[in-house]
Amino acid sequence: MASHLEPDSLPSPGEDGLAHSAALVARIEREIEAAGGWLPFSRYMELALYTPGLGYYSGGSVRFGRRPEDGSDFVTAPELTPLFARTVARPVADALTSSGTREVFEFGAGTGKLAAGLLETLDRWSVPVDRYTIVDLSGALREQQRQTIADRVPHLVDRVRWIDVLPEQFEGVAIGNEVLDAMPVRLHVRSENGWLERGVVAKSRGGEAIEVGSGATSAFAWDDRSTAHDDALLTLLDAIDADEGFVTESHEAARAFTRTLVEKLTRGVILLIDYGFPEREYYHPQRAEGTLMCHYRHRAHGDPFLYPGLQDITAHVDFTGIAQTGIDAGADLLGYMTQGRFLLNSGLADTLSDIDPRDTIAFLPAANAVQKLVSEAEMGELFKVVAFGKGVDPDAITAFVSGDRSHTL
Repeated sequence: MASHLEPDSLPSPGEDGLAHSAALVARIEREIEAAGGWLPFSRYMELALYTPGLGYYSGGSVRFGRRPEDGSDFVTAPELTPLFARTVARPVADALTSSGTREVFEFGAGTGKLAAGLLETLDRWSVPVDRYTIVDLSGALREQQRQTIADRVPHLVDRVRWIDVLPEQFEGVAIGNEVLDAMPVRLHVRSENGWLERGVVAKSRGGEAIEVGSGATSAFAWDDRSTAHDDALLTLLDAIDADEGFVTESHEAARAFTRTLVEKLTRGVILLIDYGFPEREYYHPQRAEGTLMCHYRHRAHGDPFLYPGLQDITAHVDFTGIAQTGIDAGADLLGYMTQGRFLLNSGLADTLSDIDPRDTIAFLPAANAVQKLVSEAEMGELFKVVAFGKGVDPDAITAFVSGDRSHTL
């Protein structure tokens, strides 16, 4: 996690963006002061991403796209190609049929392209979907999702609803693509005398601001303190053969989200797609700087204090912890595998073959996108898929019949 970037290494967000970020900085500084001068990083990350009206995901700053010229910060699989949604529709159809349910829930629906693609494909296959429920906190994204769905499948838009929180109980198929990685994480650093928690202090309480690029200055700094670690977390951290200065994350928020989903699900399937590793790889001694990463205008860097509210902050997922949480909450683990294998098992190659290779204008971009989705050097190996079920046949989702890696968790 770099503390600063080279000057001018990132583009400036402009006056309006800087003003937006400054308002969020002031809000975070007030909370730090109210907390006695120090916040755990998990709370800083929560404020930077989700402060109403100002956070990256709740203030209208998030941008999905394919290149920095369109003002976007990163691209997700549904934005990369419509073939992703058409392919994921197969395991979703399997899950709906096996569970006998007729509703799909999507978390963090981005621009709505996954929703539109799933609705379109399931309708073409005559798979009954009475309702498609999107859980998203961003008002700006909700409008974009509504427009995307209305443009793609106008005859199905009336089946879509938006909610802020899940009901106490639900049944159906829940899907989250790149949701877990954006949930706040705690940071832990190995000191000479044991584990400390890495937190955030405001520089306005002393010290010089540090230039972080494009003339911007950081209002915050790291501060490591001794805080409470529960026994399970200490057992996990103490098992790492870590040298002094080793930094890693713990995923309390992602595990709580998974637990809540499983406990509320009465019948159906949960599909979670994200980048990450099983525990033995996640906490490997060589991963000494952790996995915290920021995205701004399609450039990845390690400074979460740069332009708060205008950049994404993420961490890779500990899939062992997620899988164990789901099982402990009462679900069956239906499968865990790489995204590449999952998509190929779900018929991605057949979906690509529907495009005439002689139509190079259509075929070449689609083939390039497929390569990015499944290649071990791209998204195919780093991204994983984990599935939980209740009241369904464990073998119902054909995507998990071969290539399952649950034994590695």
